[in-house]
Amino acid sequence: QVQLVESGGGLAQAGGSLRLSCVASGSDYSPNVIGWVRQAPGKEREGVACFADRGNSIMYGDSVKGRFTTSRDSAKDTVYLQMNSLEPEDAGTYYCAAIVDVVCSVDPDDYDYWGQGTQVTVSS
Repeated sequence: QVQLVESGGGLAQAGGSLRLSCVASGSDYSPNVIGWVRQAPGKEREGVACFADRGNSIMYGDSVKGRFTTSRDSAKDTVYLQMNSLEPEDAGTYYCAAIVDVVCSVDPDDYDYWGQGTQVTVSS
């Protein structure tokens, strides 16, 4: 089992920035692929970003490309999501998730483990 704990959510103004963190624990192995998925009220889940440690592969959802950056500190089993130029449409619950595989993905259905989520609010 893999436990994922997110932190760093909160309120930001449109055009502002937030940084989310996700700490992975509870397994004999460190998951190779950790990503971020968000869900706004009344909307489907949307893959935001993915980081695959092996191969150093990174993917982003189309709506956040150029604004969000994901990175990983493997020594700390922590993945970050730096969110810049925030828009009201970025608001929602952001989940850290892990895939028991080697391939990065921004498809929410590909993820095997999920954190509890952290709330992001963006004021216009």
